[in-house]
Amino acid sequence: MQNGFSTGVCRFLHGEYTVEVAINDYLDIYCPHYEDHLPQERMERYILYMVNYDGYTTCNHHMKGFKRWECNRPISPNGPLKFSEKFQLFTPFSLGFEFRPGHEYYYISSPHPNLGGKPCLKLKVYVKPTNDSLYESPEPFLTDDSSGGWALTPSLWLMLPLLLLLCPS
Repeated sequence: MQNGFSTGVCRFLHGEYTVEVAINDYLDIYCPHYEDHLPQERMERYILYMVNYDGYTTCNHHMKGFKRWECNRPISPNGPLKFSEKFQLFTPFSLGFEFRPGHEYYYISSPHPNLGGKPCLKLKVYVKPTNDSLYESPEPFLTDDSSGGWALTPSLWLMLPLLLLLCPS
């Protein structure tokens, strides 16, 4: 997408935009790129942040947000900058991010500090649950055990004679 980014941004300008992804999917972000010579002040430059829900609704990257990418080379001779987000459960990289099925993640853009007045662009990404999402959750979960903990009692009763044999009288 060469010069189409500016046109494609319109969908972000007119409300919220949501993308559904699955674990191990990639989302490619293309920065604005210009092959024609335009005045510097007309070239779009953005800083892209991952934020929490409050930061998303208010378009404020200071609310538990952090910088993911910076689109700062609109006339790069190598074409548009491209950033890819891989939606994975675990990452070996210190700068990588881990995603959980069934959760929403929020991205916003902020105009480059030298170029105020540009609109805030928003993107919500929903990671679809998988069939085995139960095992992908990093949070502990409780099973429905109606025995009230008595399920362990038979094994304790079997261990009692063994303990009595091992203990001298």
